[in-house]
Amino acid sequence: MAQFGFDNDIHSILKLDMPITNAPMARWQRKASSSMSTSCANTSALSPGKSGNRSLSLSKTPSKTPGKNGKTQCTPSKAGGDRFIPTRNNKQMDVASFLLSKENEPMDTNPSAATSENQKAWSVTLNGYDIEEAKILHLGGKPLNAPEGYQNNLKVLYSQIPTPVSTKKNRYIPSVPDRILDAPELRNDFYLNLLDWSSRNLLAVALHNSVYLWDATQGDIVLLMKMEREEDYICSVSWIKEGNFLAIGTSDCKVQLWDVENQKRLRSMASHTARVGSLSWNNHILSSGSRSGHIHHHDVRVADHHIFTLSGHSQEVCGLEWSPDGRYLASGGNDNLVYVWPGVQEGTGQGSNAVHSFNEHQGAVKALAWCPWQPNILASGGGTSDRHIRIWNVTSGSCISALDTQSQVSSLKFAPNYKELVSGHGYAHDNVVIWKYPSLTKVAELNGDECTACITV
Repeated sequence: MAQFGFDNDIHSILKLDMPITNAPMARWQRKASSSMSTSCANTSALSPGKSGNRSLSLSKTPSKTPGKNGKTQCTPSKAGGDRFIPTRNNKQMDVASFLLSKENEPMDTNPSAATSENQKAWSVTLNGYDIEEAKILHLGGKPLNAPEGYQNNLKVLYSQIPTPVSTKKNRYIPSVPDRILDAPELRNDFYLNLLDWSSRNLLAVALHNSVYLWDATQGDIVLLMKMEREEDYICSVSWIKEGNFLAIGTSDCKVQLWDVENQKRLRSMASHTARVGSLSWNNHILSSGSRSGHIHHHDVRVADHHIFTLSGHSQEVCGLEWSPDGRYLASGGNDNLVYVWPGVQEGTGQGSNAVHSFNEHQGAVKALAWCPWQPNILASGGGTSDRHIRIWNVTSGSCISALDTQSQVSSLKFAPNYKELVSGHGYAHDNVVIWKYPSLTKVAELNGDECTACITV
């Protein structure tokens, strides 16, 4: 029995149910205690009037949370969250600090005018602007609205510097010519197309049997070509879209193709039986209209260039214009008719039948223009016997509107940036008129000293 009693005493001694009061503190307890004491000291040291190492207290997180026994541990105060601070340069920060500190200074009740002016001058000299009108952060209002009829709204909306168009309610339209060019031997023939402007800012002008190029940027004039026979003359000129090739229609029934950069004739295409008075490009397809009433399509890439013949007009074709998307070709003739032809399709015989034939004009139709923002809209203008501008919807084949201009319509062009139509007139007004589209109300009228408006605008 004594042996069993001794064993029980040994087991009771070896049991660790009760804490060892005199034992040294464990390592993890020492670390926790040291961390908590440091956090409490840093938190108590921070106050609104004094600066402290706040980043140290925020970087220390408590290892334990308050227990259920109600004992509260000292935890660091949580920050109020992130704030968005806009980007400012150093000069703006200095100005902002000065303005904030200036609020606590006593105001001078009777400042002199000279002192105020001097302070303003010093502020403008040092800071670049008046400090009284300085803004720490400026929130702009609504964006500027584009003027009525203006097409490029994004240019106005996203431009940091207001453009002249957006700052002025009434845009400036010059009333006098910017340049007057001497054009001797320019043929006075309504049915010919003797001027064309390229995308490279070159103006091609046909004077009798010669073609001249005027560089609108540099002001240089170059003689491109001259026909061999004196009795022959130039009937039409037309630039390709890229502006490096020029097509020339002549009175000897030919169409010449010229490389303008090298001033070299690439080829001479013969297919017509009468003079070629109108030309129009559609990529590599060149369409030509002659006095016989026929329209020929030329593929300038191949040797056998003549690929289609369009027969509809009974008299001279004096106007040709491809639509911007290349789907339609519009033609006007001395028979007072306007035809709309389908586009050329590769490898097929389609394109010989007209889509529409309009006979509302009472005079020769030379002026033709397609709307760049509505590719199914065509404008046409009649000669002296008609004097009307008519707007057509080629999808439905209907005439949308008509306007009597009281003058021969020799050319039409839709403005690229505004919803406007520009018309050039011969007899009897000899002027250029800008019309608002689609209302066709007059915006401006430009008058020259002589008959200068009967050319293409």
